[in-house]
Amino acid sequence: MFGGGGGMNPRKMQQMMEQMGIDVTEIDAEEVVITTTDGRELVFSDADVTQMDARGQETYQILGQPEEREATAAVESGEAAEADEGGDAGEPEIPDADVEIVVQRTGASEEEARAALKGADGDLATAIATLE
Repeated sequence: MFGGGGGMNPRKMQQMMEQMGIDVTEIDAEEVVITTTDGRELVFSDADVTQMDARGQETYQILGQPEEREATAAVESGEAAEADEGGDAGEPEIPDADVEIVVQRTGASEEEARAALKGADGDLATAIATLE
């Protein structure tokens, strides 16, 4: 794409990205885990992770070879959450992190935020809009 022998000079690439308003940060990650909707996990051990911020839009790049495994931790935590909340399988599981985001954005109590998230089927934007 850039022609020549072997690519572009990394320093030149960095300068071009800065001119375009893209900030690049290397993240010293020990492990990156991606949980898929079909119950698998892609685990990157000792991966090279780069965060790029292009005018407020964050993008992460992961370089490494993943190991694939079943998402047993997600299944176990889901069972624990059901036991804590009475085990109603019809309601979506509301992560505490989502509740905290709604609390921070709206100033609502944790109970109000959790109720709004449940009413919005776990959708953050809808819950926030409901409380604002």
